[in-house]
Amino acid sequence: MTRKTFGAVLAATTILAGAVSAQTEVSLWYHGAGNDVEAALINQIIDDFNASQSDYTVVIESFPQESYNDSVEAAALAGNLPCILDVDGPVMPRWAWAGYLQPLPIDAASIETFLPGTKGIWNGTLYSVGLWDAAVALYARQSTLDELGLRTPTLDSPWSQAEFMAALDAAKASGNFDYALDLGMAWKGEWFPYAFSPFLQSFGGDMIDRSTYTSAEGVLNGDAAIAFGEWWQSLFAEGYAPGNSQDGADRDSGFIDGRYAFQWNGNWAAVATMNGGVDDLVFLPAPDFGNGPVIGGASWQFGVSATCDAPEGAAAWIAHAIQDKYLAAFSDGIGLIPSTPSAAALTENYAEGGKLEVFFGLSEAQALVRPVTPGYPVIAKVFEKALADIADGADVADTLDAAVDEIDADIEANNGYGN
Repeated sequence: MTRKTFGAVLAATTILAGAVSAQTEVSLWYHGAGNDVEAALINQIIDDFNASQSDYTVVIESFPQESYNDSVEAAALAGNLPCILDVDGPVMPRWAWAGYLQPLPIDAASIETFLPGTKGIWNGTLYSVGLWDAAVALYARQSTLDELGLRTPTLDSPWSQAEFMAALDAAKASGNFDYALDLGMAWKGEWFPYAFSPFLQSFGGDMIDRSTYTSAEGVLNGDAAIAFGEWWQSLFAEGYAPGNSQDGADRDSGFIDGRYAFQWNGNWAAVATMNGGVDDLVFLPAPDFGNGPVIGGASWQFGVSATCDAPEGAAAWIAHAIQDKYLAAFSDGIGLIPSTPSAAALTENYAEGGKLEVFFGLSEAQALVRPVTPGYPVIAKVFEKALADIADGADVADTLDAAVDEIDADIEANNGYGN
């Protein structure tokens, strides 16, 4: 090799090394450790992004969902947050209020068609966006509806409270089932506020007064809430549904095995239920308890930490990740609702005529996000305990009054969370 050629090669190598070293590393934390399907999907997005440009390299670290929030809290206290945070929708306002997140610097037009529950908005500011949403429906067999002589409810004409209870009475009276209704009481934690607060809201109550977010007085213990609580307690006292001692295996297999007539469950369980042999499965909309049918909204989303040194790179990755092809891939892979109609059209189950298409409509028409307040994590735990206690026979009014006192005390201790 001549001295001139050697010099040219050396110069080229130096330039290449400089280009590589100039890449900025962008750290990402994810809650899905242990889920091989999710890992493959999220890593594909990262690999595609890293290959698509030369300014940033996204590096992922995954955590078990059960310990993820605690890991973020600890990292925030230590000043070691990553650039991109995975955040559960209802938890986002607390992290924004606490200074963990910064407003998400992406073009609002890019998420204009996204389902409401996938947009993490607090105080009028977008902080996060989700690649999917989740929805709950009443699982039933069409053969059960036919045998019991029940009207099949629709999104435009859901069951009223009277019709719903008549359906449960008919199932109970048939003697064909262990229980008329499976609510999933074996599942604890976030399932309670996500799955059951919509019943309260349909009765006309709520977990907090959303007009001020400064008190739960009158909405969690008012007349509507007490009516809900008495109805809730009757489901267990009168043998319609298994209570707090329900075994997890029964939750997973009871409806499939035909031991439960109806099941309150999410779209994430739909494919497994169909594959379990329920060939006439139908997904019914939430009943209307007097103030419109309601289901929960908002799932996991991505945001940019307040301490990120490369917010442009973090936002660029999020903008890359919310392309329809990735939304569709996640939906096909893990069964959740794609964030946009155009992504739904690309999926196997949510496209027009797909087996799970109904869930997109349910999410679009019935979903209500959980209270958008930094106090939500406390509200959720208090609500869960109150419902569990009422299910076990505690006095409804006293239990709800105590829940209000505990929620309001937390709000006061935190100076109203800025409200």
